[in-house]
Amino acid sequence: LEAQAFRYTPAVVFVSKMATSGEAPESWYLALLGFAEHFRTSSPPKIRLCVHCLQAVFQFKPPQRVEARTHLQLGSVLYHHTKNTELARSHLEKAWFISQQIPQFEDVKFEAASLLSELYCQQNLVDSAKPLLRKAIQISQQTPYWHCRLLFQLAQLHTLEKDLVSACDLLGVGAEYARVVGSEYTRALFLLSKGMLLLMERKLGEVHPLLTLCGTIVENWQGNPIQKESLRVFFLVLQVTHYLDAGQVKSVKPCLKQLQQCIQTISTLHDDEILPSNPADLFHWLPKEHMCVLVYLVTVMHSMQAGYLEKAQKYTDKALMQLEKLKMLDSSPILSTFQVILLEHIIMCRLVTGHKATALQEISQVCQLCAQSPRLFTNHASQLHTLLGLYCISVNCMDNAEAQFTAALRLTTHQELWAFIVTNLASVYIREGNRHQELYSLLERINPDHNFPVSSHCLRAAAFYIRGLLSFFQGRYNEAKNKLFMETLKMSNAEDLNRLTACSLVLLGHIFYVLGNHRESNNMVVPAMQLASKIPDMSVQLWSSALLKDLNKACGNTIDAHEAAQMHQNFSQQLLQDHIAACSLPEHNLISVRIHQSVIRQYFCTAPWRIFIHPKCPTFTLPVKRFTTPPHSRSFLYLTIFYIVE
Repeated sequence: LEAQAFRYTPAVVFVSKMATSGEAPESWYLALLGFAEHFRTSSPPKIRLCVHCLQAVFQFKPPQRVEARTHLQLGSVLYHHTKNTELARSHLEKAWFISQQIPQFEDVKFEAASLLSELYCQQNLVDSAKPLLRKAIQISQQTPYWHCRLLFQLAQLHTLEKDLVSACDLLGVGAEYARVVGSEYTRALFLLSKGMLLLMERKLGEVHPLLTLCGTIVENWQGNPIQKESLRVFFLVLQVTHYLDAGQVKSVKPCLKQLQQCIQTISTLHDDEILPSNPADLFHWLPKEHMCVLVYLVTVMHSMQAGYLEKAQKYTDKALMQLEKLKMLDSSPILSTFQVILLEHIIMCRLVTGHKATALQEISQVCQLCAQSPRLFTNHASQLHTLLGLYCISVNCMDNAEAQFTAALRLTTHQELWAFIVTNLASVYIREGNRHQELYSLLERINPDHNFPVSSHCLRAAAFYIRGLLSFFQGRYNEAKNKLFMETLKMSNAEDLNRLTACSLVLLGHIFYVLGNHRESNNMVVPAMQLASKIPDMSVQLWSSALLKDLNKACGNTIDAHEAAQMHQNFSQQLLQDHIAACSLPEHNLISVRIHQSVIRQYFCTAPWRIFIHPKCPTFTLPVKRFTTPPHSRSFLYLTIFYIVE
């Protein structure tokens, strides 16, 4: 009945009278378009009526141009505003087919191809999308805007399929085409996009000359100020992430400062309504609001690696607040990606600063976000397992930690993430004390002296730390002191890796204490405590305060020993209370979950955590027989093993 009622809407009746009364075809067509646009832009939108007005066009047997354009409009409305993808696909296929037969009809033709390929990808019909885009690219060379846009689109499709070689080839073709048509701006966009993919492929030999060329193009290009600054942001983001990926926290500071200044400049510029004279320049990398969030994000990444955790938390809070505002008006998938990455970093912050309960709730939040998006889940499943593994270590659930890290390793092909997971898994085996075969197998794969699998300065320093930690647990103190920890300290100091420096200092202090050299021990522990307080790193503070208590007691400094004992007691109580709070949360059951999208969707969409498992009373005691470390160290030593790198 509702469908029948739509046949006689006032709009269609009015237009029918116009057509039968001999009005010009353009009049009734424009009237229907006007009604359709009115219904589409109503508040709330009346999509059914909009679609009905557009469908009414076909009743008047319009010319081919009108027919093709109307199919495109219907396909677009149905694709963007309804779930009727089959009908949208049918209209877009008709628009694409008809428009190819009409000369000088590029906008409809290529917009239909672009939108139809998007729909094919949404329906997992990638093999239909790629030949469609290739044909559109082939016949669009006389239309610069559409040729560049379709090249970007096909490159994006190959990127999503992890075919980075094909994507890079297409971006190279685009850069050369943009140069030929006189668009240095779009040439820079193509080259920067290619540079981003080369960084993903770790082809650093090709990245460096490409970024040098991009820098020259960006600086020499004179055009719209916002476009120029957006190119600079893109260029600097690539430079900063390249440095961070290499673990060069100190070296990146000048680039990061330039990036922050650049985004401040963009925020003061007003959008220019004047369109570029070259149609190939009609592109923009990101809205400036998105760029602001991205700069917050890379700042958080830097602060995490450098060990400035309070700064990381401050910028994370700002970025998440900005994201919440943007997501109210913008459904762009990249915003959810930004949100997940920010949460991943703040979770690691919480674990280091002794806020495990909050970290666990944020892990749950990441799970819920990933459950809503297959692509997000695919890209972040390994990170989710890694975060759960780090949390498991912090609450002394070693079996669960091993299971989570093992699952994470199966899901990742990213070399840096793989090395990070293996390093933390090795710490689990060291902690358990009876997994020698598995431990030595892992250590061979992350040997910092021979064929280390990644170029990251930070991860290589962490690998030295792990080897030194093993030597310490095995009682080989001189080996740990003379070779490994000196390497770790030298590397961490060179790039301002403050957390790794603090961990190394306190462990060196412990070694000197065991060897009876109290003066050297004090020289290590005091700066470790100061650095840990600055970070702040609760585990290193706990460890340092215990050592200071014993050092001062051994040296007869009763007052200082009492003060250190009080600090140690305070840190212990804070960690114990947080431990109990975290294990009492229903989300604690996530440590036993094998992450799969259907599992977490069911996990979060049903009544939450109906089966509640009360955690055992937490303990901070390590088994005595497994370690040769002095008894007083066993109550806090493991707290610094977990999460040695960010």
